[in-house]
Amino acid sequence: MSAAQATLPPPSTALRLLELRVVPEFGAFWLMRPWLSSVAPLGDGHPVLVLPGLLADDASTHALRGFLNSHGYQAHGWNQGRNFGLRANLERDMLARIDELFERYGRRRISLVGWSLGGLYARQLAKIAPDRVRCLISLGSPFAGSPKSTNAWRTYEMVSGSKIEEQDLLGTLAEPPPVPTTSIFSRSDGICAWQACLNRDGPQVENIEVYGSHCGLGHHPAAVYAIADRLAQPEGAWQKFDRTGWRHLVFPDWQRA
Repeated sequence: MSAAQATLPPPSTALRLLELRVVPEFGAFWLMRPWLSSVAPLGDGHPVLVLPGLLADDASTHALRGFLNSHGYQAHGWNQGRNFGLRANLERDMLARIDELFERYGRRRISLVGWSLGGLYARQLAKIAPDRVRCLISLGSPFAGSPKSTNAWRTYEMVSGSKIEEQDLLGTLAEPPPVPTTSIFSRSDGICAWQACLNRDGPQVENIEVYGSHCGLGHHPAAVYAIADRLAQPEGAWQKFDRTGWRHLVFPDWQRA
């Protein structure tokens, strides 16, 4: 990572307090769900594996998976209980979960959606098993900065029982996997420095900005629309997100000054 990325400060106290937006964002999702269902492209039935963030479990991704299941996908939780950080055999168990879904759905490649820490896991899994991963979408995942560019690193160390600098995959996270890769982020994220969530430019990588909190990214209406739009990209014919039309009002130009 660059020196600038390595020294990114975590979000301010004011932004942490703005994480309280998660409650109205959840209400907005249910209020706007009928509209989202009408404007988001339908899925093609392929499997989607959704990974939760730190201290969260599959209950935290229930709303997102429910929407995807009703919209033409086969969305599944990670089935690993609460996310207490990297632990012995977690990578093995997650690869086994990918293999199980791959076989269950007729050897169709699986899309991975990872929220925060779950997105870091998904990024690594897509590098290990690119032949079984169709695309990768991360939500507020700080793969391009120092672990201490977040307000969650002390919590991670407490619940995982390990020093964050000791994690083997940290030095390789910034490099994207060889599959279509999308990072959805917010500049007003109160947990992770938004600059640490940016992919380097490339033909199969992109960044999509939304206005919202970190803790609400898994059910924020704009993020849910973007996830559905990305998952609907034809396999082998992926195109970057289109901000034209009404979308430019909802999705800002993330490359603006």
